[in-house]
Amino acid sequence: MEFRNYLLSALDATDRAGIVPHLAEISLGRGQVLFEPGAPVEQVYFPSTAVLSVASVMEDGRSVESSTIGHESASPILWALAGTPSKARIFTQIGGGAIRAPAAALRRLAQESAGLMALLLRHAASAQFQAERGVACNILHEAPARLARWILMTQDRTGGQSLPLTQEYMAVMTGVQRTTISVVANQLRSAGFIRFSRGNVEILDRPGLEAAACGCYRAVRAEFDGLQGPRS
Repeated sequence: MEFRNYLLSALDATDRAGIVPHLAEISLGRGQVLFEPGAPVEQVYFPSTAVLSVASVMEDGRSVESSTIGHESASPILWALAGTPSKARIFTQIGGGAIRAPAAALRRLAQESAGLMALLLRHAASAQFQAERGVACNILHEAPARLARWILMTQDRTGGQSLPLTQEYMAVMTGVQRTTISVVANQLRSAGFIRFSRGNVEILDRPGLEAAACGCYRAVRAEFDGLQGPRS
């Protein structure tokens, strides 16, 4: 099998032969909830063209995105390896294709292969870095720079100029109230970087958007670029 997903592409021949019989190609719909906090983790998702969002949910129901997973990795790796319930809401930010594997099978194969375990932990560490950087970014950087960062990261994962992003989701992405997201997005639109309508963002000036984004975009992009392994 050929994989668009970086993690699956980085498997050596032995680990690939072990996991392929457990894989299933699926289609994920936009907004589809894969896990809620406390739910058992029975599957691991390796996006191909879909993009997943990991959101922390507060006691009052509010949520903020901590990380995004696209074709560079998989989710939820650590909870699958540990055999513990989900600690976050994981849903499909952008619908598309993915590959699914049973968590129990992945856990068993990782216990049998030091190379596979190391690869999974490397990807989990990168996702953790993104989440930690996102926390600092939401505290230290202005909302327009944060929104520019998330739009760029989403485009990196989809490759398209037009992105199906609602104002509600952009609010979750940036950690601001939904009532203020239109003001934030309008700043990027007034600068000529994006155009947005109901449920859609079109990138008009990527270099300008990169200049408007905070340094967290380049740091996270470099981290995930380093995950791309050679096909074996």
